[in-house]
Amino acid sequence: AAEANCPVAGGHSIDDPEPKFGLSVTGLVDPDAMLTNAGGRPGDVLVLTKPLGTGVVTTAAKQGSCPDGALDAAVRSMTLLNADASRLATAHGARCATDVTGFGLLGHLAEVVSASGVGAVVEAARLPLLPGASALAERGTVPGGTRRNREGTAVSWGDGVDEARRWLACDAQTSGGLLVAIAPSRAPGLLDALRDGPAGPAVAIGSLVERPPRGPAVHVR
Repeated sequence: AAEANCPVAGGHSIDDPEPKFGLSVTGLVDPDAMLTNAGGRPGDVLVLTKPLGTGVVTTAAKQGSCPDGALDAAVRSMTLLNADASRLATAHGARCATDVTGFGLLGHLAEVVSASGVGAVVEAARLPLLPGASALAERGTVPGGTRRNREGTAVSWGDGVDEARRWLACDAQTSGGLLVAIAPSRAPGLLDALRDGPAGPAVAIGSLVERPPRGPAVHVR
């Protein structure tokens, strides 16, 4: 640990009856090209590079209630690497990023605002969703991890945010996209570069703001 370039491994805790195959990946990173979740600033645009809903869709598939085409779209999204999105975010001057995985979009955004000392406003209508995910969430087809995320993430909700989008904003993702905070002047260039991505175009879903003096730091409206 005393080595300056010592790699650090992380992982997940899993408690379920199925056997699992696990692996770890280690490597080195250029500190000058590294994006962390602590670099966000008020005014930054929040860009999401993949649609939400893999948890809901795969849960429906396990239950045998997945709409035609929904699982195929989810698999295409989950098998798409974040390498190109990461490279483009760095090239366009992004200063803050995180991946969206088991804690869902709002859980990982909560980590960004905490580490960066800011607040955030998310526009629910702009959230990109996998085909069929909204209807599944509306009828309550959500995994346990998504339910725990919604219970455990401090968020204030606008009155106009429907139940399906509340679930999907908290949906536990497998191989989700990147959530990137980027200066407003640079956001159009990044969005344009990501427009033709295999998972669909990246979307500006909100912005970072000054941290509110009280209450939740994340507001979804």
